[in-house]
Amino acid sequence: MARTPSTMLPLGTKAPEFSLTDTVMDKTVNLHALKGDKGTVIMFICNHCPFVKHVNPEIVKVAENYQDRGIAFAAISSNDVENYPQDAPHLMKETAKQEGYPFPYLYDETQGTAKAFDAACTPDFYLFDSDLELVYRGQLDDSRPENGIPLTGNDLRNALDALLKGKTIDPDQKPSIGCNIKWKD
Repeated sequence: MARTPSTMLPLGTKAPEFSLTDTVMDKTVNLHALKGDKGTVIMFICNHCPFVKHVNPEIVKVAENYQDRGIAFAAISSNDVENYPQDAPHLMKETAKQEGYPFPYLYDETQGTAKAFDAACTPDFYLFDSDLELVYRGQLDDSRPENGIPLTGNDLRNALDALLKGKTIDPDQKPSIGCNIKWKD
């Protein structure tokens, strides 16, 4: 398993615009259509990564816990499907249904969105405030496949709670660790 860390886009960065296909609903959506009233979580994930498979149950729980509080969630897969066919859009749709994703699962065919976010790994988490300014980026929590630490989502949950309470989010944030995004040649 490759262990690639997040690039850690600078806090305060405006969310990059995007318009991508939602593989679940088979329609194109953009950032502003997905935006939450109080915040927006963008996650870079994929179907085959063991790090993503490990966190899937917790990302579903976190989304379910915060969506009704004004936080929107969207997942994006940017992997090269020619060399990693298990990440193809029709299989993304299957994965979303199997895992019970309560959020859109978007396909970044050109990889332009991943590049705009400076995404490096799967999973990679970004939390934007109501003005679409970056307030958190990095890991879900300290749990990794086979490290024995239980999934809690604490790092992302703490950032979400602070955002919702109007408190300052601790700028000392840990990068996520996962498989590198599978870039096209």
